[in-house]
Amino acid sequence: MATHKALLTCLGLPLFLLSGAQAQKPAPPGCSSDLNSLYYNLCDRSGAWGIVLEAVAGAGIVTTFVLTIILVASLPFVQDTKKRSLLGTQVFFLLGTLGLFCLVFACVVKPDFSTCASRQFLFGVLFAICFSCLAAHVFALNFLARKNHGPRGWIIFTVALLLSLVEVIINTEWLILTLVRGAGKVGSPGNGSADWAAASRCTIANVDFVMALIYVMLLLLGTFMGAWPPLCGRFKRWRKHGVFVLLATATSIAIWVVWIVMYTYGNQQHNSPAWDDPTLAIALAANAWAFVLFYVIPEISQVTKASPEQSYQGDMYPTRGVGYETILKEQTGQSMFVENKAFSMDEPASAKRPVSPYSGYNGQLLTSVYQPTEMALMHKGPTEGPYDVILPRATANSQVMGSANSTLRAEDMYIIQSHQAATPNKDGKNSQAQSPQTKTRW
Repeated sequence: MATHKALLTCLGLPLFLLSGAQAQKPAPPGCSSDLNSLYYNLCDRSGAWGIVLEAVAGAGIVTTFVLTIILVASLPFVQDTKKRSLLGTQVFFLLGTLGLFCLVFACVVKPDFSTCASRQFLFGVLFAICFSCLAAHVFALNFLARKNHGPRGWIIFTVALLLSLVEVIINTEWLILTLVRGAGKVGSPGNGSADWAAASRCTIANVDFVMALIYVMLLLLGTFMGAWPPLCGRFKRWRKHGVFVLLATATSIAIWVVWIVMYTYGNQQHNSPAWDDPTLAIALAANAWAFVLFYVIPEISQVTKASPEQSYQGDMYPTRGVGYETILKEQTGQSMFVENKAFSMDEPASAKRPVSPYSGYNGQLLTSVYQPTEMALMHKGPTEGPYDVILPRATANSQVMGSANSTLRAEDMYIIQSHQAATPNKDGKNSQAQSPQTKTRW
């Protein structure tokens, strides 16, 4: 009896050690031995698809985060109020795109209860947020292209939020029905392995997963159809925004057709159910990058540009300098104009007033330049013509000479000159002999 027990112990010990060695699978190259097997796809160098998608998703997360900061920081510099009303919806769209990049990691990690629940719920909700924001943008563009006046920003954001809440309600009900009620049941081998379905308690067939996204497909199709009318609108400056939405939705339709065909038909035909997770991960990363390249970056490049109405006003009313030199120039020009005008108004007529013979004398010495003053004429001597023709001559009559005043006024001189011009001189000798120096002293 004792020998029988010893024999069983010797035979059972190698069997126990062999089974333990088979249960402990070695870690793939690139992963540490103490890492959980759920995360092997993140570091497995033999299957490089996990590392590539991880890098692509990480770059997308960084890019989307930076673009969100740029869009929020550009709010004070937005000159067009119509574009400013769309910023809230576009930030909401960027948050949905950021969620798509993060969900890629849930598809790379091996499925369990938590990762499968996040896929079923967040896949449709995040895509619904993005397509709802695009649909709300198209809704506003249809008004802007026809009337150049669209709804307010809170209305556009409310439309996007309500459209996305519909998918939240649908996915919540579907998640409760599939996970809570069918947690202990083993579903059909839609993913190719009944054991995997029982172990992960996520027994959703591929076709059922796709059918739960019908509302998201309707949003995508409606957005694509609604992006065409703005291209034919009256105001042409909104056409490029319609083109951005059209490119993003057209690329999304192509991506969705490819991944649905591969997920529901192609992988089963090639007997490779292990490619279901890479198919979902590639679809998420590709569609998120399509949003960034064809919609987010072009919209951010256009958000700070002024509208044509503002550019026209800027050309009609250019900014004038308000510097000190400009003010001095304007004041100088105005004062000169006023002074010249006043001088010309106050200037008397030269033909009606007598001109003093000393009006040209400035107190300086005689130079070689000829100056037609009385002192120059006296030094030069008598001229050919009569003296009283060149310069007015002051002559005193008997009444003036006998008076106490020794100087003549300008009015008296003007009367005397008029009287002498009326009565001809008796002889030329006396007229030439008379001079202001001999008779009157100024």
